[in-house]
Amino acid sequence: MSSTASGTVDSAFGTALYAETDTALDTGASLLAADPEADAELARRGREFVASAWQRGWQPADVVRIVRRELDDVHVRLASALIRAQAPHDGPRGPRWQAQLDDLTAEAGGAGSAGPSRSTGAVTAPPGTDRFTHATAVLELYRLLLRLPALEFLEEPVHRSGPAPGPVSGRGTESRMLTRIRALLAKAEATGFPEEAEALSAKAQELMARHSIDEALLAARAPSPSAPGACRIGVEAPYEQAKAVLLDAVATANHCRAVWNEPLGFSTVVGFEADLEAVELLHTSLLVQATAAMTKAEAAQRAGGRKRTKTFRQSFLAAYAHRIGTRLAAAAETQVTDDLLPVLASREVAVGDRTDRLFPHTTTSRLRGVSDAAGWTEGAQAADRARVGTRPRLP
Repeated sequence: MSSTASGTVDSAFGTALYAETDTALDTGASLLAADPEADAELARRGREFVASAWQRGWQPADVVRIVRRELDDVHVRLASALIRAQAPHDGPRGPRWQAQLDDLTAEAGGAGSAGPSRSTGAVTAPPGTDRFTHATAVLELYRLLLRLPALEFLEEPVHRSGPAPGPVSGRGTESRMLTRIRALLAKAEATGFPEEAEALSAKAQELMARHSIDEALLAARAPSPSAPGACRIGVEAPYEQAKAVLLDAVATANHCRAVWNEPLGFSTVVGFEADLEAVELLHTSLLVQATAAMTKAEAAQRAGGRKRTKTFRQSFLAAYAHRIGTRLAAAAETQVTDDLLPVLASREVAVGDRTDRLFPHTTTSRLRGVSDAAGWTEGAQAADRARVGTRPRLP
């Protein structure tokens, strides 16, 4: 790296990253576009921004989510490439972190992505993009990365060493089961036949519950050193408050706790790993079902001459979340046998303690903007029709 290249990047950053004006951004991009030798140093600085985000509690999926929310697809591709380039320089990470990196690699689809090249690490413009446009996108991304606030650190739980008895012994068995659950839910959401969707969803819920119960029984037989973990799940606009309520209901029913960060568009869910996986799967499935039901109900309302689409949707999703919460809570109360109560109680204490340590100061909020009676009625009815499954009774 030449001192000239470093000076070019310093000048571009000093001009563009600490000012919000378009003129400053254009000036910085012009400096970078005029000096191809600065590309490698520009990429190195980007990897430093990514590493700094990790030090402030962010994870790969968090960064990609905020970039997608605030910027455009080109910035998402750049961020993904920088994260992948930084990965070899990181220390050992847990399986959830690695899964996020694997998802980024799968989405990139191999070569051809904008971002650091494999040979030099330089930030290069993709084919058909001029250097000025590309440099502008890079600086816009770096501006965002520079301003990311600190988040709670979500250390992953310690996993058991050596083989464990029972159906959850080893990551391979877990991965196969979760892959099967995801496939069943995807088919249930895609089919146009209600009977088939119900059968597929019921089977997925049975496997999901079995997965969680096996973990609890294993802990009852041989208490493990594992502690509750945590993950962040995106809660995106529009109607994010109702979606956060739905996620909270799903988390509570699966022995987890959810804390919503409204400004950054996600909830942090705290719980044991098997339960976190169940929450992610069930929440995603219920959102897909809710969207399909809402679209159908809204079309019928509009066909009848109604035009208040926004208030209808807000009320629909609020009612859906409220009713799903009631159904899940009722199911949770009837599916646990007395012999499992002690281990579940100790787990819930551990989850509560971990949540309190992560979030010592939280507030509650009320649902806003629920004013459409038809939307509320339709949403509640859709929740009654939704496939949520139940935890089977233990033998």
